[in-house]
Amino acid sequence: MNILFVSSEAAPFCKTGGLADVAGSLPPALAAGEDRVAGILPLYGQIRDEWRQQMTFRKYIYVDLAWRHEYCGLFSLEYQGVTWYFVDNEKYFRRDRLYGEFDDGERFAFFSRAVAELLPHLDHMPDVVHCNDWQTAALPVYIKDFAVREEAYKHIRTVFTIHNIEYQGWLNPESVTDLLGLDHGWWDTGVLKMGDGVNLLKAALLTADAVTTVSPTYAQQLHDSFYAHGLEGVIASVSDRMRGVLNGIDVVSFDPKKDKAIAKNYSSRRLEGKAVCKAALQEQMGLHPEKDTPILAIVSRLVAHKGMDLVCQVADAIMDTGVQLVVLGMGDAGYEDFFRGLQGRYPGRVAACITYSDALARQIYAGADLFLMPSKSEPCGLSQMIAMRYGTVPIVRQTGGLNDSVRSCQVGQKDGTGFVFARYDAGDMLSVIGQAVALYHSDGFKVVQRRGMVADFSWKKSARTYRDIYANLPG
Repeated sequence: MNILFVSSEAAPFCKTGGLADVAGSLPPALAAGEDRVAGILPLYGQIRDEWRQQMTFRKYIYVDLAWRHEYCGLFSLEYQGVTWYFVDNEKYFRRDRLYGEFDDGERFAFFSRAVAELLPHLDHMPDVVHCNDWQTAALPVYIKDFAVREEAYKHIRTVFTIHNIEYQGWLNPESVTDLLGLDHGWWDTGVLKMGDGVNLLKAALLTADAVTTVSPTYAQQLHDSFYAHGLEGVIASVSDRMRGVLNGIDVVSFDPKKDKAIAKNYSSRRLEGKAVCKAALQEQMGLHPEKDTPILAIVSRLVAHKGMDLVCQVADAIMDTGVQLVVLGMGDAGYEDFFRGLQGRYPGRVAACITYSDALARQIYAGADLFLMPSKSEPCGLSQMIAMRYGTVPIVRQTGGLNDSVRSCQVGQKDGTGFVFARYDAGDMLSVIGQAVALYHSDGFKVVQRRGMVADFSWKKSARTYRDIYANLPG
């Protein structure tokens, strides 16, 4: 089977968040089987020269986006068993950032149309095109539209994955013909129309042959208006072809036995190196060098839906549990200032790093004892899996992929890997932090650490599930 994975970002080429980790890890896992796998991305200005030097120019075409007639170059390279293609147009993709531009709708409409028109020019015409999030949501529509007129597209089946339903790709009604270049029937029949505008995510859900999201719990939650952000009716209409597949992590990159970013390597059998990493983190962050004081870590975007409001409500009470607190992340100015102020109130006990650094994140995962992730909503989450991989016990809210990846210790389960609270409530969160601190001071803590470290969070299981989805697509 020929599979094409389409995404707006993928590690290690370009990254702003978890989508890049998924798009960079799932295709190689799929390629480890018998299928032929390729990926395709925009050729952003941010893609480093070390990758550009490995690329081969394949060809160029012109893409008609309504009345626009735009150059489109195609480059490729081989990486980890996957052929990666890159769509070149400097007008759209040589920008200061990947997203957040005034014309994002036009940029990613171009990307989707360009991918559709480039399919016959790839090494292999795909049998399955796997699209991800709103930036690629027009592509299933284009493939269905092209298949009406062109025989080469009739056999292609599409899979669409929702990574975060909050971002839906809204355009004005005139964009149907003036930007997307589609027949007005796509609006008249309600595929593109939602309220008074065009909703690309809705269109992808209705036209894709299968729909997935990034955890089984999130798939269930999307039937609830609180999580579905207006699309609960559409979710209900596609529920017979929708499935939740828990993401994995790159267990080769995130491996405390080999990670070169951390102070000393260690494993589930030989945990001594974790104490060295803790001491190094305390020194680096200006924390008191107290080996028996638990370090509670937060590595997150500092925004409300990540649960930062809960942390702020009970921050002093958290410190009263006897922890040291390390915070790494950026986000809303109010939360950034709050954590800076907390560091000022608790010198030597709180370190607030208002930035983001992959190397520092790894050092925190390795050096911390407990990891706090109290999200209001979390489609999957990768940080809790990475924390467990490094022997840092997670404290999470029972939502989305957090519920699917962390097994609770609270009621004495013999397979517990962390601490879970259900209600979105600061008091409930504080209670389980207290339980986790108590466990830290007991003999059972290392047992829980080791369970998390040996849990299988690789992409192998997810890849098997996706192969099954692809194999059972209609037609």
